[in-house]
Amino acid sequence: MFRFGNSWDERLAPEYGKPYYQQLRAFLKQEYFRRDVRVFPPMEDLFAAFRETAYDDVRVVILGQDPYHEYGQAHGLCFSVRKGVEIPPSLANIFKELQSDLGCTPPKDGDLTLWAKRGVLLLNSVLTVREGQAGSHRGKGWEQFTDRAIELLNERKEPVCFLLWGGYARAKKQLVTNPAHLVLEAPHPSPLSASRGFFGCRHFSACNRFLGERAIDWQLP
Repeated sequence: MFRFGNSWDERLAPEYGKPYYQQLRAFLKQEYFRRDVRVFPPMEDLFAAFRETAYDDVRVVILGQDPYHEYGQAHGLCFSVRKGVEIPPSLANIFKELQSDLGCTPPKDGDLTLWAKRGVLLLNSVLTVREGQAGSHRGKGWEQFTDRAIELLNERKEPVCFLLWGGYARAKKQLVTNPAHLVLEAPHPSPLSASRGFFGCRHFSACNRFLGERAIDWQLP
């Protein structure tokens, strides 16, 4: 059982004893120790999203699909890459929209850890992937685990803004039923779809208006 060291621990602990999670755990143990494949992110970063943003601190949720599948990119936060790694096209488009919307200067790297520390839960629906094989760990149980996290956030009285970009993320809208929260939807920021409505969606300013005094500082160094 993983420990996050924050308020997620108590809320997600019941999941670890369920059959789906036991099957997922056995699958991951096999995958991470295989010699013929590599799995991302590194095991120590597997639950970085929960570790960096405690349940009680979540103000915004950005939902991704599964981690980057090329070597050195994924480190447990959706859309984020470590310092020194080339900024992926989708993240570059997120920075473009952020500059257009709020005037934030695009950062020199793609590490979004500061967003996580400021209350932005950067959650992939599937938390692991094989190198070079996008979607290779879908349907193994992660979706049930991360859906439960969204359901737990939906139960909160304090407002949360959910940014759902792309068809996969937008399908999770059904999990957010509490009228206290705000769901903002747009096409995915990938080069294939960003021009179809992601650019110009102005989600960052809309999110901050909704949060009021709890608005996010989106500027990165």
